[in-house]
Amino acid sequence: MSFNNQQPVIRALPDHLISQIAAGEVVERPSSVLKELLENAIDAGSTRIRIDLEEGGMRLIRISDNGCGIDQSQLGLALTRHATSKITTLDDLERVATMGFRGEALAAIASVSRLSLVSCTRTAEHAWRISAEGELTPDALPAGTVVEMRDLYFNTPARRKFLKSPPTEHAHCLEAIRRQALAHPEISFTISRDGKESHHWPADDAEVRLRQVLGDAFLKSCRTVDLGNDLLQLRGWAMIPTAILSDREAQHTFVNGRYVRDKVIQHAIREAYRDQLHGSRQPGCCLFLTIDPALVDVNVHPAKTEVRFRDSRAVHQFIYHALKQVLATSTESAPPITLDRVVSNAFPTHTHQQGLGLAEVRSHYVSTQSSPAQHAAAMQAYTPAPHLEQNAPSSEIPPLGYAIGQLHDRYIVAQNAQGMILIDQHAAHERVLYEKLKNVCGLSQPPRQPLLIPVAVTLDDLAVATYHEHHNEFDALGLEISEAGPNTLVVRQVPAGLGRVDAETLIKELLQTLQDSPAQATLLARQERLMGTCACHAAIRGQHSLSLLEMNALLRQMEDTERADQCNHGRPTWILVDMPAIDALFLHGR
Repeated sequence: MSFNNQQPVIRALPDHLISQIAAGEVVERPSSVLKELLENAIDAGSTRIRIDLEEGGMRLIRISDNGCGIDQSQLGLALTRHATSKITTLDDLERVATMGFRGEALAAIASVSRLSLVSCTRTAEHAWRISAEGELTPDALPAGTVVEMRDLYFNTPARRKFLKSPPTEHAHCLEAIRRQALAHPEISFTISRDGKESHHWPADDAEVRLRQVLGDAFLKSCRTVDLGNDLLQLRGWAMIPTAILSDREAQHTFVNGRYVRDKVIQHAIREAYRDQLHGSRQPGCCLFLTIDPALVDVNVHPAKTEVRFRDSRAVHQFIYHALKQVLATSTESAPPITLDRVVSNAFPTHTHQQGLGLAEVRSHYVSTQSSPAQHAAAMQAYTPAPHLEQNAPSSEIPPLGYAIGQLHDRYIVAQNAQGMILIDQHAAHERVLYEKLKNVCGLSQPPRQPLLIPVAVTLDDLAVATYHEHHNEFDALGLEISEAGPNTLVVRQVPAGLGRVDAETLIKELLQTLQDSPAQATLLARQERLMGTCACHAAIRGQHSLSLLEMNALLRQMEDTERADQCNHGRPTWILVDMPAIDALFLHGR
């Protein structure tokens, strides 16, 4: 092996190489060019933007807007590196309120493509065109700007080889447009692909734009988010847990109108859904965070897709608690958890009315009672004699109806005004117990139930050490435990409401839960894991026979429990098979 002992020499880089390096930071693929040009059009105050793409943007990207335009005297500077009208002082950089601000995008794009720019201000007699070489000529154009980029990487073929096929690059471009369209519903967007118009999204309100861009199905699967205080505002839409079917649901998150992929925000969203998601599924959402620009640094990533918050913990907690509140209390419409969500339809079904999530069904049931007296009467009807339940007037049938039996001692079969309901008795009871534990965990005196005979539990050294490390968390949960020897714990009281439990098995499972928790898990995360273990351990099991009164008691508890649509692991606790769906299976009305 040989080494070069020659002393390295520091040299100033030539301008063309500097431009190429800058282009490498800004221009990753056609969609990154498109993003920069769209940001300029938005900053210009445009209300209409047209995007023309050819060969996925590799051959042509043309952005036409009706913004303020660029004065003739400024056109030459527009293509110069680090020239911008958006910041002039350090204070401006610390409070960036525009989409662009570095002033290097056009120069970087021009260094790796054939770029031309035509612009006309609202007071100019005519437009002016400037090429990447700086040649300035008069042109015809209404007020606004047209930026045209052709033949990306024509002068750097090695980089062009890393681009994908035109359809793939077009998909990336379309995603970049969607993000800007979601953030700016007040702007009309028109998209042309290879000479044919493919999309047109007229200016409208935010909800209409969400439906235009992400589709009606996404909107129907979401709950509205609109919470805030003097420092932070969060609005948008978050998908209900039972509607999340994919491991890669789309997350669209924005900070002051800028699309970002921020780890703090993503973690807060995931944590808010933690005890309502199944497996590796990711919650879909479209959320807009508004914050004082001085409290967030947007100048931390070349593509401006990452930000740094001055107080990231406060932002995380605000988003987390806002989403938890919405997911727990919202009564907006939700897509039905119907038979066709579980199995393929045997026959084409007629279009029928939307089913409702439990929160909305509960709200509808309460609102249809015409008087407090009628409502009280209906509440009393929750647990009548079994032979009277099926004859109750439809206005008095509670949201989850009345039980009519069990299926293999595992599922409760009930009927309500809409049709048949199947309830997973273990999952449902698990959620009920879990929410009860959450409500009392952390109280100075959590309710406890004493064991008739204290239970001694013998443990190995690791389990005992785990208990010593986390004994305060056991106490906060409502467990009273004492030590009776080096490797023996005595359980004297357990959390109230768990019913008859095997205390020895419960303690061992709780300690195993703590051992399996990630080392970086927060106190709240560990407590939720412990509560989940308690609830799962104490919940009614499958293969357990219940009386009708016991079944109905569980249904009533579910109706009074937040997040009762899913168990702690995110699985649905009940599904509705409404009468139109059942009729369709038997070809009724055909």
